[in-house]
Amino acid sequence: MDKTAHVPDSNLTAPLAVRVAPVNYLVVLLLASFIGAFLIYLEWDIYAGALLLFAWVIIPILAFRDRVAFDGKRIRRTGLVPRLWAYLTSSRDRIKLNDIEQVQTNVLRTIRRGGNMIYTYRTAFFGKGKIFVIHSGNTKYRRMVEAILPRLNETLLDHRSIELRDHITDRSEIRRKARAADIPPADILENSLKEPHGAKTSSYNPAPVESADSVEKALSLHRLANELRVSGLLPQSIEAFRRAVLLMPRNAKLLFDFALCLKSYAGSQRDGTVERRALAMMRLAERRAGDDGELLVEIGEGYFQFGEWRRAAATFRKAIERAGERFKSMIGLAEIALHEGKIAHVIHNFAAASNLAETPAVKRWTEHEIDYFSRLNDDEEYMELEISRMNLLDTLEMVKRSALRIAVIGLPVIVFGILSENDLIANLGWAVSMISLVIWVAVILLANMLSTRIPYDLVEDE
Repeated sequence: MDKTAHVPDSNLTAPLAVRVAPVNYLVVLLLASFIGAFLIYLEWDIYAGALLLFAWVIIPILAFRDRVAFDGKRIRRTGLVPRLWAYLTSSRDRIKLNDIEQVQTNVLRTIRRGGNMIYTYRTAFFGKGKIFVIHSGNTKYRRMVEAILPRLNETLLDHRSIELRDHITDRSEIRRKARAADIPPADILENSLKEPHGAKTSSYNPAPVESADSVEKALSLHRLANELRVSGLLPQSIEAFRRAVLLMPRNAKLLFDFALCLKSYAGSQRDGTVERRALAMMRLAERRAGDDGELLVEIGEGYFQFGEWRRAAATFRKAIERAGERFKSMIGLAEIALHEGKIAHVIHNFAAASNLAETPAVKRWTEHEIDYFSRLNDDEEYMELEISRMNLLDTLEMVKRSALRIAVIGLPVIVFGILSENDLIANLGWAVSMISLVIWVAVILLANMLSTRIPYDLVEDE
């Protein structure tokens, strides 16, 4: 398969921009509001007014204007704060498409309606030490994904990013397609899925497909099922997969995608029975994949998502035996070796992946990983420092959560003290919340400093 087959023929007619998730701005707004309220309590009204004006006027404007933009050639941040920070630190506020080293998409399940999910996707673009993140929630995210991902080499994309590239569609349009295909609504299908045998499929039917019309219909249902799955319409996706499997019971790619759909549904419903059936479907897809190395690599990645480390490793090796080494199969083996703590195997697999890299950016990333893990393997002092850093990050995460909880507990104490006109209780609440918030902010700053790997030169200088 040509990995650059999705590249569009022309540039964008107009730049695209997606608003940055305003989490950091909201944190600053709430902190500034809390300090402003404290200044009012101390009767420093002028300072409080200035701070609250900054919090509720300036910060929303900054958040509104902070976006990730794409002009057809590069991704950049347009906000005043990130641009100023990039200028002060002599860092980048943009990266070219050719400099992108990885694209990772995570799925956040925000709202569950019956068996349906309203997904929030988080897509991160990594390159030359910079990260640009966009979140779903409107059509601009979909347009951005449709514009960027097809322009990138497939080896840069993780499995979810590939799914978005191939199957993301407007949710209302997907519903219209489902109605046109006579797929019942989710509330009707949900009842059948909850029956004791409702999640079983006919995928074990060995009857071959003879009719060309049946094959075309099955392929159409397969496309529709994937679009429904990516949109979070899981019961309807399962029904579309069922119908497609009846027509093409031996299609390994179809069985694999069906297994992913069942896994997503099992996770949303916390149904262990459906999850076991999803794993069985995955194994059936593996058996029927034959010598399709590309599909075997996808199945290996699927096992990795399932937490089936040994089977994932075996599938990656099977893909190598039957179709030769591929970049993603070697990266998969490197990730499994890292999970098992086999640093030497990590280095070996990354080195093999580096030789298979199809873009300079990917080769640069793999070589950086080789250098890092080689240093870990050869230098015990450096390894101890890195382990201490990661342990400290875990500790800081726990401290951050505890500090925030204590700060929130102090708020009702403040309100009670003010309403009861008891200065001692109010002062106690202010002190507890203020100290906790100071610790919380300090921990966040320290964790950000420790989030990057320790430079090699630092150990050598010491």
